[in-house]
Amino acid sequence: MSSGNGRASAAGKADAKHGDPRDELVDHLPALRAFALSLTREGAAADDLVQDTIVKAWTNMDKFQVGTNLRAWLFTILRNTFYSARRKTKREVSDSDGLHAARLAARPDHDGRLALRDFRAAFEQLPDEQREALILVGASGFSYEEAADMTGVAVGTVKSRANRGRRKLAELLQLADGEELEMTDQATLAVMATNRPVSR
Repeated sequence: MSSGNGRASAAGKADAKHGDPRDELVDHLPALRAFALSLTREGAAADDLVQDTIVKAWTNMDKFQVGTNLRAWLFTILRNTFYSARRKTKREVSDSDGLHAARLAARPDHDGRLALRDFRAAFEQLPDEQREALILVGASGFSYEEAADMTGVAVGTVKSRANRGRRKLAELLQLADGEELEMTDQATLAVMATNRPVSR
């Protein structure tokens, strides 16, 4: 009897310690939108994707294991929602009038704001899987193992995609070997950082 009460009490303490995960959803919105934007490359579509993700997370919160990584769970939902919708529509963003390509033609500039714009333009040119890997292990701070779990591929595959993405970005931004990106935006610097932790 007492052991049963002890288990119930421990469960209550765990819930009290972590609180309701729904209360934390708003804290993850900026990171979710950044990830959505990296996938969709369009503001309105990113907002719709984040909204769909939050609705799915809210209605399936009973499937979330309290005490685990809520952000990783949300990113997984967002990623699955994006790729599921893309498989259904099988539609790519077209650039028939050349406006998107024209925006990518600007030469790099050392002014911080313009450099950030150049970085974003270069980042959009990366293949989807490289952009995704860099967002997850760079800007979002997940380990390679966490990113591998979320994307359903091997850790080595995530590392390879991230490294190829960084090399391509350096090439597009015309950075010399070892040259640092002159920028103060932390998310951008994180994407370009080469050392990411691996969960043990």
